[in-house]
Amino acid sequence: MVIDVDVVSDAICPWCFVGKRRLEKAISAVQGRHEIRVHWRPFQLNPGMPKEGMDRNEYRKRKFGSEKIVADLDRRMMAVGAQENIPFALDKIQKTPNTFDAHRLVWWAGRINDQNSVVDGLFRAFFTQGRDIGDRSVLADIAGEADLDRKAAAAFLDSDVGVSEVRLEETKARNLGIEAVPFFMIGGRFAVAGAHESDSFLDAFGELERIAATR
Repeated sequence: MVIDVDVVSDAICPWCFVGKRRLEKAISAVQGRHEIRVHWRPFQLNPGMPKEGMDRNEYRKRKFGSEKIVADLDRRMMAVGAQENIPFALDKIQKTPNTFDAHRLVWWAGRINDQNSVVDGLFRAFFTQGRDIGDRSVLADIAGEADLDRKAAAAFLDSDVGVSEVRLEETKARNLGIEAVPFFMIGGRFAVAGAHESDSFLDAFGELERIAATR
């Protein structure tokens, strides 16, 4: 059975990285029984972020209010990441970037059917290496590391291709009432909001299988 999963996500959301790993566990569990096709959709957590990004400490103080709250959140995230084999290195992140070009890169990768490797590369670059994924040269490097044509990626990023398409996809997500990510739309019938454990995805896959069996 073929099941399409649309994932609304942002590359600077740590819970989106966790959600990706948990979805992958569920996909692995049904391998050979279902074909799961994952499509990554854009959602900017900070649509008004300056093009050059913002100092991470300043941004997080504004968002969360105090260094203690930020430290507590980081400790929790590190613990969750360890459970999912994600080596979060949050202390390496110096800047909170504008992610619009990162979303464009994911859109471009989708045109050649290779979104997953680029999405994974973005998450790893930002959360485990502290790289600036708002920088187009860094984004082109990530494409190259995902075995895509780096020169083609750089040329794409320096163009206006995909700008209107990505904006339209993000508008569609917001019009659906999506206000936070990750958000998973499974088989066009079920929604999973948040980085749920893999059982939530398996339950949705199973329900779709049961619906298909009654037709």
